[in-house]
Amino acid sequence: MSISAIVPVWNGRELVERLLDTLDAQTFPVDELLVVDNGSTDGAPELARRRGAQVIAMGRNCGFARAVNRGIAASRSEWIAVLNSDVELAPDYLEALVDTGAWFATGKILQAGRGARDRLDGAFDALCRGATAWRVGNGREDGPAFASARAIWSAPWTAAVFRAELFRRAGVLEESFDSYLEDVDFGLRCARLGLEGQYVPGAVAWHRGSAALGRWHPDTVRHIARNQILLAARHFPRRCLVRWAWPILVAQLLWGGVAIRHGAGGAWARGVWEGLRSFSGSRKKSTVCGPELLRRILAEHEGAIRQVQSSTGFDLYWRLYFLLAGGGAK
Repeated sequence: MSISAIVPVWNGRELVERLLDTLDAQTFPVDELLVVDNGSTDGAPELARRRGAQVIAMGRNCGFARAVNRGIAASRSEWIAVLNSDVELAPDYLEALVDTGAWFATGKILQAGRGARDRLDGAFDALCRGATAWRVGNGREDGPAFASARAIWSAPWTAAVFRAELFRRAGVLEESFDSYLEDVDFGLRCARLGLEGQYVPGAVAWHRGSAALGRWHPDTVRHIARNQILLAARHFPRRCLVRWAWPILVAQLLWGGVAIRHGAGGAWARGVWEGLRSFSGSRKKSTVCGPELLRRILAEHEGAIRQVQSSTGFDLYWRLYFLLAGGGAK
């Protein structure tokens, strides 16, 4: 049984070196290390090459999705690990995920940095009817809510393992998403096909998070705002767009309010406009879910969001969303 590791890189030489150190220490060794360079200028790809990686040069910053897809196309193993360059892995991380035998798996990803290593970066992804997603557990202290293994439909591609066969069945990342929410889009395609993954809390990794640009950088906010609209375009049937018009409006405006509070209101508005402008074209290139199937998927997702929010303390965003949008996917 073999595994390839794909690491998209855009600068961050020191972070890449830390990740490679943790890969060298894995109890399930990587057979093939593919570093896909998005035009780094700080020596990161040269470091990776010296450490034994095959470096695939993209020539410029083509975004996360295109870089990962290039790595998938070049990989030759039964399993594929996709790893952000600002991640550090516990020594048994890859072994624990491969041992599940699931179509894909991810572990408990904690925040890196001083004083933050007992807080979650995220466990798995969940999407609401309003087409906004939550990386479940983000910012919460580690605890019982994140201690149980469970089946999932969507894994963060921060540090996840996939069967290579999955990409032949579900396709690869949607490159029009560039970066952000491309993993949620992929998860919806897996759910539509019944290809289930696993969350494995015993596998632990640490993620610095938005190391390249920053969480509220205008480009980050613009991409997220646009891609939330595109998720609805690509996956929501017309019946659901009509039935959930109010939850969609609530979710998007609430998210805009959060962006404004962080000084990124203009970037949010540009992203929404880009999403609306691309809505029709994106919809034509995709196959939407059946209404009943999507209702079941999002009912499960919203149930997970509500359960964790309730047990760990509601964020204002999700408190207002559930208050204004109502109970669940109907």
